[in-house]
Amino acid sequence: MKIVVIGGTGLIGSKLVAILSASGHEVVAASPSKGVNSITGEGLAEALAGAAAVVDVSNAPSFDEKVVSDFFRTSGGNLAAAEAKAGVRHHVALSIVGTDSVADLGYFRAKVEQERLIARSGIPYTIVRATQFLEFLAGIADGHADGDTVRLAPVQFQPIAADDVAAILAETVLAQPLNGRIDIAGPDCGPFADIIGRYLKSVGDRRNAVGDPAARYFGGSVTEFSLVPTGPARLGRIGLTGWLERSKADA
Repeated sequence: MKIVVIGGTGLIGSKLVAILSASGHEVVAASPSKGVNSITGEGLAEALAGAAAVVDVSNAPSFDEKVVSDFFRTSGGNLAAAEAKAGVRHHVALSIVGTDSVADLGYFRAKVEQERLIARSGIPYTIVRATQFLEFLAGIADGHADGDTVRLAPVQFQPIAADDVAAILAETVLAQPLNGRIDIAGPDCGPFADIIGRYLKSVGDRRNAVGDPAARYFGGSVTEFSLVPTGPARLGRIGLTGWLERSKADA
């Protein structure tokens, strides 16, 4: 099967390309650096020719709401048109758990818009909503630091490893389209500050993670379950402890 991975050279995309290639599929790692640009349309028709499925794990170059909205609107429109011409039978997109529950976060609003465009495209689809990646814990801590204190909203958090995201996406693209979405998360769920605190301690970061009712999530207002699945969810295999041990071994 020919599968095109939009954003195929990024964190998730490169792992997904490796998994699918190892399974014997013809995989195109599509990205601007490879001559395939979903914004300008450059190389898109050629990349999708003969493709049975497309997985979109691309991301906008900025968190500014207008930039993100323009990115997903333009990219989504170009992909839908190219997929229709190529006869693509399954479009899989990576999104975020909680996109429709954090109304004042511009990036999440843009992801909701992307999901709606996919649902209206006419291409059979599956949307995979993932929780935050374990690989981004350092950035989350830095983004919520106040001196030696990391102030985090007192909410539940359930991060997932990038390897698990890629593995689930690989299974999803080979299955029948759901014309709906699934949620995926890591196996460990707990208070946001506890999980970030475990990470900081493990890497020798002396900052203290605390739950703060006044804290926001990258500027957005969140409730206790905004960042975790609230219904059925597919859980990854790699927990925080295992991921930390593997990260140390790979360092």
